[in-house]
Amino acid sequence: MARRGRFPRLDQVEPSVMSEDRANCLVIAVQSPVQLSYFVAVGANLSGARGPNSNLAEILLSHLPQVLSERRCLMIEGRARLRGVGILYRSALYPLSKDGVAIDHVLGAANHRLLHENEELIAPLIRTKWL
Repeated sequence: MARRGRFPRLDQVEPSVMSEDRANCLVIAVQSPVQLSYFVAVGANLSGARGPNSNLAEILLSHLPQVLSERRCLMIEGRARLRGVGILYRSALYPLSKDGVAIDHVLGAANHRLLHENEELIAPLIRTKWL
């Protein structure tokens, strides 16, 4: 967006960079209505069991409407239950566009760690920050 306010294209995402972090990345194809959007690629560390908030990919997908309405990058930090255990995660969603204007894909990346013994998963904590 820094370059004349245009979104980068999916084909501008450098494959050599992605290969190192592929397990922590995903790509969402944006559809209208947004509920029809789907995963083009999901890294192994983001997938897993099916169901709401059972994997990081689904958690990131739930933030897609925000990215589309605000039209900018979104960082998300939170606590969640993943495969039956409490985790703390940090993620980001980056809008992409073939024509530089209409968002047609979103690139996501996330990592997580298990909650420590002294950290509780009382309620999911979610913080968002716009870039």
